[in-house]
This record gives sequence, C-alpha cells and structure tokens, in this order.
Amino acid sequence: MAVEPDARHRIDIVANRHRVRVIHGGITVADTLAALTLSETGYPDVFYFPRADVNMARLERSERTSHCPHKGDATYFHLHTEDGGRIEDAVWSYEAPLDAVRGIEGYLAFHASCVDRIDQTS
Repeated sequence: MAVEPDARHRIDIVANRHRVRVIHGGITVADTLAALTLSETGYPDVFYFPRADVNMARLERSERTSHCPHKGDATYFHLHTEDGGRIEDAVWSYEAPLDAVRGIEGYLAFHASCVDRIDQTS
C-alpha cells in the first residue's frame, strides 16, 4: 500500500516475510513472522508488530500522544525492563490511523534507540 500526499512524501507498507524480534536486557519483548515494514520518505524503515506477538505484560500505556499528518494520532507505551526499570515512551501505536495507512492499525512499533536490538532474520 502506498500513500502519496504530495510528490515529495511517500509511505509504503509491506508484509515482512522474515522473523523480526525486539530484544532488550536479554529478554525477547516481541517475536513475529507477521511484521509489517513501513517505509516513509526521510525516515528509516520501521517494523510494526501484531500485538499478539508482543509481550504486552511488559508494556504500560503512557499519557503521551502525538500527531503525524500522514498517519494520524499515535499513542505510546512505556517498556518495563527485567530489572524493574521503565523506558519511557519506547513503543507507539496508531490505533485509528488515517485511511491511507489503515494496515498498521493496532500494530506496535519500537523506538530502535530505546531497545538493545531489533533483529530481522530469515
């Protein structure tokens, strides 16, 4: 699915055919064979995970929200670590995205800078 609000900005969402995992503090927080890869002009690719493949017990909804003119309103989650710590707003989701990116609805994405690794393997 491609979104082209103008000639300078493009969003593509494709099914990722690889295993994608999020690992932090030696713990696998997300592990899926059903990720979506979102490619957006000017940004690195982002993996979106189905909630069924994320350890939701490690997430706590944040009060933070943000708005993207191309995707809609995002909600955020804190990530609880194995040692009892919390990483603020490490995860986000578009729970009611704009129609053009409806495919990511309810999926979760992790800030790569907030976790130890996001691995994509065959």
